[in-house]
Amino acid sequence: MENETIKNGARVLLGAALIFAGASHLTFARREFRAQVPDWVPLKKDDTVIYSGFAEIALGAALVAAPKKQRSMLGIIAAGFFAAVFPGNIAQYTHHRNAFGLDTDHKRLARLAFQPLLVLWALKSTR
Repeated sequence: MENETIKNGARVLLGAALIFAGASHLTFARREFRAQVPDWVPLKKDDTVIYSGFAEIALGAALVAAPKKQRSMLGIIAAGFFAAVFPGNIAQYTHHRNAFGLDTDHKRLARLAFQPLLVLWALKSTR
């Protein structure tokens, strides 16, 4: 019972964080998120930020509200999403782009270590 409560709390927290991040893509942090869009993405940077913001809101809402039967699949989708946006974090590092207080290569490199933790969080909180 306690383990299930922790997992549910972690899943809801992750979903809420995704909703917040998605909303920030569309509003106050839009410029910051543009720094993470790799140059090879074939869309305008602002369009990429907007589309990914909508995707994060939808994914976060699904994680929060999903029936138990669908949670495992949503965890896999969320993990895939975190893996898919990882090149943006790499681009921010390799192109020395300042955003979100990541204004040194050391800070940008340290940020890269957190993406695998998000993948793990998505998988563990939904199984």
